[in-house]
Amino acid sequence: MQAITKWAFKNRAAMIIVVLMALVMGVVSYFRLPMEFLPEADNPQVTVAVIGQGYDAKSMETQVTAKLEEALQFTKGKTTMESTTGNGFSQVNLNFDSDTNMKDAKAEIERAAAAVQLPENVSAPYVVQFNTSMIPISLVTFAFDANMSKAEREEAEKKIVNDFKKIDGAGEVSLSGKSQPTVSIVPDTKKLAEKGIPVQALMGVLQNRSAQAAVGEKDIAGESSNINVSADIADIETLRKLQVAPGIALGDVAEVKLSEQQDSISSLAGKDVLMLSISKTANANAVSVGKDAEALADKINEEMKGVEAKVLLSTADQVVHSVNSMMREVLMGALFATIVILLFMRNIRATLVTIVSIPLSLGITLYLLHASGVTLNIITLGGVAVAVGRLVDDSIVVIENIYRRLQKESFSPQLIIDSTKEVASAITSSTLVTVAVFMPLGLLGGSLKAFLLPFALTVTYSLLASLLVALTVVPLLSAVFLRGTRMVEHEGSKRFSRFLTWNLKHKWVPLLIAGLLFFGSIGAYFAMPKAALDSSSAESLNVTLEYPSKTPHAQVLENGRKLEKTLNERNEVEWVLLSNGNSADNAKFGQVSSPTLVTYNVQMKDGADAEKVIEAVKAERANYAGAELNASAASMMGGGGSTSVTVDIVGDDATTLEDGAAQVMAAIQPVKDVLKVKSNQEEKKSVYTFALDPVKAKGAEIASQLQALLNPIPVGAVSLEGRQTMVILQPSVNPASEADLNGLTVMADSGPVAVSAIAKLTQTEEATTFYHKDGKPYIRVTAEVEPSRLSVVGAEITKKVDALQAPEGVEFVIGGASAQQANDFADLGMTALISIGIVYLIMVITFRTLRAPLAIMFSLPLAAIGAIVGLLVSGISPDFTAMFGALMLVGIVVTNAIVLIDRVKQNEETMTVRDALVEAASTRMRPILMTAVATICAMLPLVFGSAESGSIVSQSLAIVVIGGLTVATVLTLVIVPVVYELFFFRKSRRERRAASRIEHAA
Repeated sequence: MQAITKWAFKNRAAMIIVVLMALVMGVVSYFRLPMEFLPEADNPQVTVAVIGQGYDAKSMETQVTAKLEEALQFTKGKTTMESTTGNGFSQVNLNFDSDTNMKDAKAEIERAAAAVQLPENVSAPYVVQFNTSMIPISLVTFAFDANMSKAEREEAEKKIVNDFKKIDGAGEVSLSGKSQPTVSIVPDTKKLAEKGIPVQALMGVLQNRSAQAAVGEKDIAGESSNINVSADIADIETLRKLQVAPGIALGDVAEVKLSEQQDSISSLAGKDVLMLSISKTANANAVSVGKDAEALADKINEEMKGVEAKVLLSTADQVVHSVNSMMREVLMGALFATIVILLFMRNIRATLVTIVSIPLSLGITLYLLHASGVTLNIITLGGVAVAVGRLVDDSIVVIENIYRRLQKESFSPQLIIDSTKEVASAITSSTLVTVAVFMPLGLLGGSLKAFLLPFALTVTYSLLASLLVALTVVPLLSAVFLRGTRMVEHEGSKRFSRFLTWNLKHKWVPLLIAGLLFFGSIGAYFAMPKAALDSSSAESLNVTLEYPSKTPHAQVLENGRKLEKTLNERNEVEWVLLSNGNSADNAKFGQVSSPTLVTYNVQMKDGADAEKVIEAVKAERANYAGAELNASAASMMGGGGSTSVTVDIVGDDATTLEDGAAQVMAAIQPVKDVLKVKSNQEEKKSVYTFALDPVKAKGAEIASQLQALLNPIPVGAVSLEGRQTMVILQPSVNPASEADLNGLTVMADSGPVAVSAIAKLTQTEEATTFYHKDGKPYIRVTAEVEPSRLSVVGAEITKKVDALQAPEGVEFVIGGASAQQANDFADLGMTALISIGIVYLIMVITFRTLRAPLAIMFSLPLAAIGAIVGLLVSGISPDFTAMFGALMLVGIVVTNAIVLIDRVKQNEETMTVRDALVEAASTRMRPILMTAVATICAMLPLVFGSAESGSIVSQSLAIVVIGGLTVATVLTLVIVPVVYELFFFRKSRRERRAASRIEHAA
């Protein structure tokens, strides 16, 4: 390391150019770095979604889900396959190993799903592989003037979508809430009966009517010519004239009209709107795409009459706000660090030399991030915010050592080089140790790795840059700025030396106190409930209102709009967007749900308490009898902040599954802080089945006829005004009783008969939702728990379920939020253990001994004391970000001990072990306190600020780091020397006896 410092002194001109280049490249990189809210992260899951309007859950399960599962069961790299089937929809989720090539997996699934033969009137499978680039950049709603004609509105819709697709960097542009023009054929049952025509005859009215075909090539008028046939139905009047029987036109027995079909509904402020969702391509800049979308919305408002565009969500504003917020916290942290250094050094020049490492290190970091293809987002900015206090640590140690020696020795460049050399080994190993903590993050799987790696890279680049600056720029600037400076004497604390000497003589006292504090804090940690991520500062909420499947859609929509009005009336709410129904655009994102489910995207006002709104929504449950009403903080990955625990009862036999579900529900219902327990099999829906006599009729034909009688059936398409328009045969009957069902007329082999003549009608009660896991059916029991006691309740539920005797062939599988939390904690715990091993290895290489690094490692349990006390004092429950803060502590707290022990090793060449420890602790106390206080003060803005949504840099992380570092710093100066002398007890005792004999001899 001395060679680097010497090179800097020999090449001062080159160093000036390098420093300027680093600053310029950093500024340029900052403006060129793509900005986005979250880093690109692939979710190792592929979703296959299918819509089947009018199909009951059981039919969707047997005719759609089962076929898809059979086709997809051997997909390469698949770990598990789970499916959910309900009325009108089927969703199959395939989970993969984290190292699977998801593009190849998606392509394989698309091929397999396309080959599956699905029933008529069921959509083609939509295959979705979700990643963060699919998160909408902008949500824009469009309201149209009621006086606009259909043609004008359709033209406006088409132009709007095309204009947004033209935005540079725009990815998927989808429109929901739109209505499709259709031609409806409404049979007149009375006229059909009079003319003796069955309604089934109308199903083939368009068959073979349209054609575009080449029929040959012949010489016509002496030239070789092609001959084509073209037949198109271009208007409704032509459709009405089509013959359904000899001498009878379609218009004679049915009403043919142009109508609107709406699969999904979007509503804003109680008014139906179209919602446009714009995502970006993988490499696009979220800010530029978002700003272009905002500009286009403004242009539409100015130029398109009768259209009102409103931008509900723009991540451009969110990203800019997040960048500004994080940069503000970075600058405040840098300011606090500067003040701390000035207070300790009491020398402005030395302070300026030290803090130059902050802008220089940040410049190098930004350039390296740009070169690595990492974007500027709240995760990388969080890394900068966390690292800013640590950026000055190496420079503090260097400048403090130079400053200390200048108090006693005359100034010379060689003194500065030697002073840097004295601490070079310590700051290098301490920086490498901090960086090494993040190395095992590569072992994490899935999106967790994708989120943490950019953070780790940012911190790594920052710290390595700060080390390079401390070894080159700081010594060089010291030679310039400290020449001729009057030095203030800073002697080591004699009082602290006496205090440490007493502790070394009475080792059991500090060790006993530290042991009691450690085991007490560990006990307190295990007693503390582990919470879900805090939702009080959430910027948006997900609210769902779901009615039983048998509820009429009109009632669902009426109550849905009632809740929409209630939400809009709250002062904390900026706007509410209501959505209902399944559409092709939603299915493209794998989003399918029950028709009786109404969802609300609730945007909060700045500074509003989201938790208060969540509680208010839950208090409304009494006003919506029979419905499930839930609210949770929205996640940037598309889900909500779930606080439920699930138990899946897996098996083959339906009866034993229901028995197992009853056992589980009875066991967990009494658990404290379980708010509600429900099962997906609780809700039943009446299913009427016609058991057909195969001798009297063909089953497939009768099923097709009944489907046409009872449901809207697409019978073809016609070209109206140059656009293909679906023709829908509307249901001709509306049975309201079993008698009505039995009286339906169908065409059997013998002619028109009542369906009761060829089939027996039976009624059963069946579940409205079916779950499969790897092809096997299962029942899911869900317990909604108190969010602040998620881990405690989850553990109690696990204990209760484990104690149950499952029926033969049945397995209980616990999942949900608590299981995911436990998995994340376990992953970070394993990462921390590996990090500790790497840290120890680096120190062994540095000190070339096993015992000295082991003494340094005793600073880790001291940090645990402070971290837990910090959480207890603040009243914050440990969550994932707090655990990540604990992982960071592993690399931060040992740096102080390394600086201390490095000095001890240098002293041992001329001193006894005890004298070396006392001198090192006294000498290194000031730089240790300076680095610790600078890091703590730099993180204070994170404690008192509000974390960005989706950021891993939160208040709980900052509290863990500050608490752990505070206690570890104070106790390290005592406990580490005590432990070190214990490890070298024989040598220390031998040296003390020798010194005593010499003293007596004298």
